Amino acid sequence: MSKSLKRVRAALEAAGAPFEIRETALSRTAVDAAAALGCAVDQIAKSIILRGETSGEALLFVTAGGQQVDLATASELAGEPLGKADAALIRAQTGFAIGGVSPVGHITQARKWFDRTLLDFDKIWAAAGTPHHVFGMEPNHMAEISGAQLFDFIQKFK
Repeated sequence: MSKSLKRVRAALEAAGAPFEIRETALSRTAVDAAAALGCAVDQIAKSIILRGETSGEALLFVTAGGQQVDLATASELAGEPLGKADAALIRAQTGFAIGGVSPVGHITQARKWFDRTLLDFDKIWAAAGTPHHVFGMEPNHMAEISGAQLFDFIQKFK
């Protein structure tokens, strides 16, 4: 078991909420992950890491798989302009590689926001520290355990 998966499992166990970890085929998109798990695309909790342009911090936006983060709204929440985080920043500040970033088990305390769309489901799935592992649980538990604030920050398409 990888160190990242162990760290996520330990965080979940310490929280005491029921969870399920599954090994999956490599899923490059939320659509792929949903197909592998047999769930709706929006039941996939994507961990989107953006970089604070002023602070240099990695900031986490957990959003439903079929949604996109609205950069202007996210920047307002963060209180600074946001840009794309590179793989080195993501690894250094979360401890995870791209494709395996979990909403829990980070090596540093990042600021986090959680998409309210995810609350529409009984169970959601998120990366468990590797591109091949996911964990499922009730969305309220995931938001609480991650330490993320609930907000509406997704793009509204007209």
